[in-house]
Amino acid sequence: MTMLPIEHRPTAELAAQLQELAATGLTRRRRVLESPCDRLATVDGKKVLNFASNDYLGLAGNRDIAQAMADGALQWGAGSGASHLVSGHLAPHEKLEQEIAAFTGFPRALTFSTGYLANLAVTPTLAAAYGRGAAVFADKLNHASLIDAMQLAKANGADVQRYPHNDMAALGKMLAASSAACKIIVTDAVFSMDGDLAPLPLLHALAERYDAWLVIDDAHGFGVLGAQGKGCLAHFNLPAAPRILLMGTLGKAAGVGGAFVAGSETAIEYLLQKGRSYIFTTAAPPAVACALVKSLEIIRHGDALRAGLFARIAQLRDGLAGLPWQLLPSPTAIQPLIVGDNEAALKLANALWERGLWVPAIRPPTVPKGTARLRISVSAAHSETDIAALVGALKELS
Repeated sequence: MTMLPIEHRPTAELAAQLQELAATGLTRRRRVLESPCDRLATVDGKKVLNFASNDYLGLAGNRDIAQAMADGALQWGAGSGASHLVSGHLAPHEKLEQEIAAFTGFPRALTFSTGYLANLAVTPTLAAAYGRGAAVFADKLNHASLIDAMQLAKANGADVQRYPHNDMAALGKMLAASSAACKIIVTDAVFSMDGDLAPLPLLHALAERYDAWLVIDDAHGFGVLGAQGKGCLAHFNLPAAPRILLMGTLGKAAGVGGAFVAGSETAIEYLLQKGRSYIFTTAAPPAVACALVKSLEIIRHGDALRAGLFARIAQLRDGLAGLPWQLLPSPTAIQPLIVGDNEAALKLANALWERGLWVPAIRPPTVPKGTARLRISVSAAHSETDIAALVGALKELS
């Protein structure tokens, strides 16, 4: 007797949910790059202008950085071999942390393999130090990694509250009403889907008033904003204060990979001793640290790159004025064009793709329902002609 296979119900449930994603225009797909990250890319066999990456200074394909990585691999090998606290903290890692601390103005820095891991370390570790005596106050538009960190803090017993985006009056009321022994304010510096800035001077003033920690994710500001590209604190002329913990990613403007957290000697030592996503992760290859030391040098002397980037941003914004879609008021390299409907956003992105322009459509749950958009990422590597091509195509499609 032939036995018919029994349907595996958990698998069937996954398949049903995948079908639902497809029906609502929310299926994500990966494209395969067949060339290095640059303004011009070969993707899925098609040559396109790349407006999809976070390579804001055009350093991902920089030959000097690549050479530093290659030299580092030849000298230090391919891998670190262990976590930092076992045997994986090599001299290049130590040098990079010292360079980052000096660059940002903080006494000390700790490096991580990704920004997600860095964020999962900071807020939950601070909250766990105080148990149920901690309270976390997070912006509603924070990055997913900060949201997940907030949930981990909640699991550790912290009271967690989310304030309306950049609403300092609401945050002030929450802080005033809280009797927590430890208050932690958590915010992006540049919001990754809107491109706007957090009001860091006001946030810092609230942190001072209510004796709170201020955790800042400067993933999209580091290397781009402020004097020498030092980021959003420098942009707002804020000090490297002991109550601030600054996270910055090293795979966006820095062009390589990884992340750091900078702060006071005490705070960083506590993260080193207690941060689970630091302690239990194999250290990044030392060659990556070698490449990042070179990248920091270029960023430090990169005023011309930043000037070129902001000239292209201004050109784009001028060119897109008057189109039927809403261009959000972003002063950064992230330029969101709100389309609204999921399918309409996908259709517009596909039409640009057919014209050789790669601009991703961003849909819920990454952004709120009804705000599907094109997320245009501008790079210092883009030329005036590149921006004009994108503007011309969008005008033709409007």
